[in-house]
Order: sequence, then C-alpha cells, then structure tokens
Amino acid sequence: MNNSYRPRGLGGFSLFPPVIKNLIIIDVVVFLLQTLLNNLSFNGIPGWYIIDRWFALNPLSGIDAARQSYNFQVWQLITYQFMHGGIGHIFFNMFALWVFGIEIENMWGSKKFLFFYLLSGVAAGLFYLTLSPLIGIPPAVTIGASGAIYGVLIAFGLFFPDRPIYLYFFIPIKAKYLITILVLIEIIFVNSAGSNIARLAHLGGALAGFIFIMLDKNSVISLKRILNWNFHLNGRNNPFSNLQNPFKKENKNIEEAKFYEINNDQKASKGKVTQEEIDRILDKISESGYQNLTDEEKKILFEASKKAN
Repeated sequence: MNNSYRPRGLGGFSLFPPVIKNLIIIDVVVFLLQTLLNNLSFNGIPGWYIIDRWFALNPLSGIDAARQSYNFQVWQLITYQFMHGGIGHIFFNMFALWVFGIEIENMWGSKKFLFFYLLSGVAAGLFYLTLSPLIGIPPAVTIGASGAIYGVLIAFGLFFPDRPIYLYFFIPIKAKYLITILVLIEIIFVNSAGSNIARLAHLGGALAGFIFIMLDKNSVISLKRILNWNFHLNGRNNPFSNLQNPFKKENKNIEEAKFYEINNDQKASKGKVTQEEIDRILDKISESGYQNLTDEEKKILFEASKKAN
C-alpha cells in the first residue's frame, strides 16, 4: 500500500483550496506592506514601530525599547498571525500551511478549516501572553502564523499518522514521528536564552489543535479508537454534548463516516466507477463536507479507497 502524499490535480482535491489560497495572498500582501513601512517614517516615528505597536501581538504589560508601555489590543490576537519578520519566516510558514493544510481543508471544508486555523492562532497568542511571564520569558512583541501552523501540523499528524513526509525531499519519516519530534523540540527549548522564537506560541497552537480534534465528534482518528475516547465523550458523561456545531447546515443530523461492506456481486452490478465520478464527489466534500454526501456517494468513495489500497 502506498500512502505517499501526492496532491491531486484540479479535477479532485484542489491544490489551492480557497482559504489556504487567500491566507497566503493576505500574508504576502501584509509582508510587502511591512517591508514598505520599514523605509518610511511618520512625524519622526518609524513605520515599522507603528504597525508593530498596533497590529503585532503586544505583551499585556511591560516597557518597550522606546520606553513606552506595550499596547496590547484584543484584535492583535488575529492581526499578528498575518505578519512576518523576514523572507524565510513567511516562506516556511506558507509552505507548511500549503503542504499540511490542503488535505485538511479539502476534507473539512473551507469554513471549518478557517475557524480551526484562526482558533489555533488565537490560542497560541493567549498561551504565549499568559505563560511567558510565569516562566521568566522577557516581554516582547510577537508576529507570525507559526502558532496556527502548529495547529495544522497536529491535525495532519492525527488524521494521517502514518503518511510519510520526505525531509529534504528524499528522507522519509512518518507524520506522527516528525510532528512529535517538532513538538518535543519546542518543549525542550521553550525558554532558550537569546532565542527570538516564540516557542510557547507554537505549543499553544499545537495544544489548541489537539483539543479541538479530540472534542470534535466528526473528526474520526485512530487515536480516539486507541483511547476508547468516543465512549467517554458520549451521553451524560460528555460536558460538551450540548454545544452547537457552528459548521452544521440546515440538516442537523450530521453523521460520522460509515464503513460499507461491498461484495463482488454488488460491485459488478454497479459497473465501473469512473474517475470523473470520484472527482465530483471529492469536490462536493471540499465545498460542503463529508457529512453532506449521499449514502450512494459514500459507498462509491469507500469502494474506490479499497481499490486504491
């Protein structure tokens, strides 16, 4: 069985689903504006200082380099995610978003993926703001999408734990091992002296992504089966059972993926499933989610997956 990840063309899963495409565009545009402001000043105040003071994530308290109090604003929990400190910073963040995010957005649908991405980024910011003073990290302005990216990394690792990722394009390592190593590195070096990396934000985004998926009943992953997690989250013992799913359509009866046993006679009676039909179903998942497929479409996908394996 070949589990190597190869993005489909435009006929199936989109190489640039809408949210990821727009996130990359926004981040690049903001980075260009940051670069422009680096060379401008307003009434003697550098442009970069103005944009950092109002749109980067400022600490809750403390004094900045200009001997002014930091200027934390609630909206900075969103805006800091679209700012970056250099070409390398934005390139690797956007590359990771594309590589690990496209399959998640195509699977979940754009609305749910956007909510998950921004939530991971907000949680990353809050994690950094509240915990950094407790472990002695000096206050500093924070920028970057890395916290949200770590949420996406965790999602990929949970949904596709055995998917090989090719380091330097030729060294294969399973997603669950690579992502675990990355998280452990963040934990080990969380309070490294002189580091300009907000590792606490990375850990906050990873933790938020993990909690989101573990509590989302529509996210079916092997870890939940190993931990018998669904048993403990069903019925009266589930404190989240009354929460509304913000991604539901008019039909409130959203069901989890089912497995279908299809015998050879059934396969023969239905004839050969064409690639065009499979691509149409995949496009439908991208637009509205797996839960809106008909039973027949789910059976076709299941049959196709058995053939692929």
